[in-house]
Amino acid sequence: MTIEPVLTALDLTSDQLSGGDLSVTSPIDGREIAQVHQTPASEMGAVLDRAEAAFHAWRTVPAPRRGELVRLLGEELRAAKDELGAVVTLEAGKITSEGLGEVQEMIDICDFAVGLSRQLYGLTIASERPGHRMMETWHPLGPTAVITAFNFPVAVWSWNAALALVCGNPVIWKPSEKSPLTAMATMAIFNRALARFGDAPEGLAQLVIGGADLGDALVSSPRVPLVSATGSTRMGRIVGPKVAERFGRSILELGGNNAMIVAPSADLDMALRAIVFSAVGTAGQRCTSLRRLIVHESLREGLVANLARAYASLPIGDPRAEGTLVGPLIDKEALARMQAALEQARAEGGTVHGGEVVEGVAGGAYVRPAIVEMPAQSDIVRAETFAPILYVISYDRLDQAIALQNGVPQGLSSCIFTRDLREAETFLSAAGSDCGISNVNIGPSGAEIGGAFGGEKETGGGRESGSDAWKAYMRRATNTINYSDALPLAQGVRFDI
Repeated sequence: MTIEPVLTALDLTSDQLSGGDLSVTSPIDGREIAQVHQTPASEMGAVLDRAEAAFHAWRTVPAPRRGELVRLLGEELRAAKDELGAVVTLEAGKITSEGLGEVQEMIDICDFAVGLSRQLYGLTIASERPGHRMMETWHPLGPTAVITAFNFPVAVWSWNAALALVCGNPVIWKPSEKSPLTAMATMAIFNRALARFGDAPEGLAQLVIGGADLGDALVSSPRVPLVSATGSTRMGRIVGPKVAERFGRSILELGGNNAMIVAPSADLDMALRAIVFSAVGTAGQRCTSLRRLIVHESLREGLVANLARAYASLPIGDPRAEGTLVGPLIDKEALARMQAALEQARAEGGTVHGGEVVEGVAGGAYVRPAIVEMPAQSDIVRAETFAPILYVISYDRLDQAIALQNGVPQGLSSCIFTRDLREAETFLSAAGSDCGISNVNIGPSGAEIGGAFGGEKETGGGRESGSDAWKAYMRRATNTINYSDALPLAQGVRFDI
């Protein structure tokens, strides 16, 4: 396997991809595709120095001008969409349409952020004192660290970087060690936008490649007021307290254990299509992947039979091949974790359909997605396994279904399929789903950038994109202006001298 066809288009050189100390393998066949150079931990001080200097310059640039850089980035991403999408497929194992779709997300968030650059606003607030005006203003916060996971190796950076940049903050990116090539390619594209922009400060967007020591340097530094980290709940338990200990801010996008409730009135054909994509898309390696199917007991037998037939027909193999719908897991360790979860499900009373290793696909970790009928929501069902496992549980009453939906530690995405208005509104009410994303007649997987993305409980509470996500990247100041010739105090306090 080779990546030479995309090197020229993405300005990557053979020197960048060889002779380094980090071996990069493709999940497609397990072969090494590059040896990239890691950032020495000793250089992190210089990285932070450059980011701090860039912040002092960038924060004074008018926000619409900052938006122009992001607009140019969107243009460059459009021009390089096919090439960057191919690298996503090569390095993350996504099927071609999903690799391209991830780049489209980057383009969409650039468009979103460009508009936002002319809408950063504060409020004017009525003052109790005559001759006074009170208002709030928003200012750039400072260097922003973005720590990303392998499964969305470029989109998550763009969700954060586009908003951070228009808000006046430089960005330091630490990608997963499993997906450095997509990050390098993205930075090459960003540098094209910088060259066209013309007057951006050095260090405005930096890339550091390596392990946990680099992440710790960003998480622990008081010079990084905001850390956006995407990954496991285990990772979040490390990052969150460390950032909080130094009174920094964090945006945590962590685990998901997403459910779909299928009610008696549901459109079952539509539900079936939504289940299959949500559960097996990206080989079940999305934080929003469907992992629990909570189906009314009157529908369970027929729906499971239809699902089993649909699963059996899924084309599994090389994600670059025409017609493939299920590519590989990221590595053999992920496959081992999936098989261990299936064994635990059997021990807890589950009946497993599928889940076998797919033979005849050299090198990669290919597996048939699994449907697991469970008698109850057991320990393994409450845990997130990052693999295409769909647990099926039945219910009798809607309140039982909602209790099952909410009865896990995670709280990212959820949905209900119903044509009953009362059921739909109950699911969306305060007594319904406790997740950050709650949908009706659409699956839990695949979010648009216009809505806030994130979840509650062990999902971390963070939000990216959405109507007011920009506020996370800025600091707020309350200002009072006295335009009178008196000096009254608030709350009627008298202090005459």
